[in-house]
Amino acid sequence: MAEPVLELDNVSAGYGPGHVLRGMSLRLEKGGKLAVIGRNGAGKTTLLNTVMGLARLHGGHIRLEGRPIDRLPPWRRNHLGLGLVPQTRDIFPSLTVEENLRAAQHGDARIEEAYMLFPRLKERRKNGGTQLSGGEQQMLAIARTLMTSPKVILLDEPLEGLAPVIREMLMQAFEDLAKDGTRSVILVEQHAAAALAFAGRAVLMANGRIVHDGPAAELAQRSDLIDRHIGVAMTADAPEKGTRHASHA
Repeated sequence: MAEPVLELDNVSAGYGPGHVLRGMSLRLEKGGKLAVIGRNGAGKTTLLNTVMGLARLHGGHIRLEGRPIDRLPPWRRNHLGLGLVPQTRDIFPSLTVEENLRAAQHGDARIEEAYMLFPRLKERRKNGGTQLSGGEQQMLAIARTLMTSPKVILLDEPLEGLAPVIREMLMQAFEDLAKDGTRSVILVEQHAAAALAFAGRAVLMANGRIVHDGPAAELAQRSDLIDRHIGVAMTADAPEKGTRHASHA
């Protein structure tokens, strides 16, 4: 078994004194693609915030490439290789696309890589954040995270509120990000079919705990689990792997 790039060991976490995650253990291998699904309130966003240092860790340990990061502030975790694309996107509206990218750039990150991933951003590189559509803002949020040279990319519901054609474009971009095996991706997503089609492994969360952890293709066949813990049947809005056409916890 490959060495994990990210490990959570018996983690409990939340906000203030409150607990949202309880006894969570998780491993992500280098180059791995992990889908995290569950209904609103299951703890999915808190999981990403805990990894990033934005939630309070009440117990357990978090390691990045074998190094404990439990006590490190978010900016140190970012410099060590964690990159979060938040659900709120948080781009700088008064800056142009290129200025947003340059503001986040460090290490050996190259803006041209972001433009290759999202050619539409290159076309709009002089446009301000407020001049972008919702899909373009999401592309910019993802591209800006790439400017931090992440080893692990944490995506928090990146498809929310977007048209199917844009969702398909983003899912192809996620495939491209992970294809060389140097980056690992955790995708938190309400669009369960899309997330499971993308990932090699998946976890299903309920009430701050993992209730299923295994191959994504296996979970995709477990409609009983999906229905019980998400409450809606799997939808057929996800692109198949390899498709190249433009598609809360």
